[in-house]
Amino acid sequence: MSNQLIINFALLTPLAAVITYYDVRYRRIPNRMVLVALASGLIVNTIVGGWSGVRASLVGCVFAFGLMLVLHLFGAMGAGDVKLFAAIGAIIGAQLVLTTFLVVVITGAVLAVVLMARAGTVRVTMQRVLLILAGLAPGWKVPRFPAPADQRQTIPYGVAIAFGSLISLAIFRS
Repeated sequence: MSNQLIINFALLTPLAAVITYYDVRYRRIPNRMVLVALASGLIVNTIVGGWSGVRASLVGCVFAFGLMLVLHLFGAMGAGDVKLFAAIGAIIGAQLVLTTFLVVVITGAVLAVVLMARAGTVRVTMQRVLLILAGLAPGWKVPRFPAPADQRQTIPYGVAIAFGSLISLAIFRS
């Protein structure tokens, strides 16, 4: 296992624990944690890789931000999720962002299915997903649904982002 991999796990593991607690409990991702993760990623990548490390970290941050921003613009992600993934992009670097994004999406889908089944909202949710997909067709309008008043019916996507990132790092960087 490389030093870079060990350092990335050392940064992402406590971040995942804190983000999981805050996102499940309060449905918020603390900006302070995101800023610390972002700064840590930049510093570590600078120390380990010099100017190429800085570049990989900055490109990873911007690329990760852009991917999640698209989902945010469709109303599928909160702003905290976008910032969190940007910070993770700064830690893991540009080369792993797309793979991590795909793992995060899969992790989020699994989390969503579990939470839908637990809340008994599978049918309503699937109907809304079909309406959204139909809205992507030319000439159709994507519907906007109000956020549920009961936060237990929302998905703490920071959990999927944090753990999906750890899973991706373990599988694709070892």
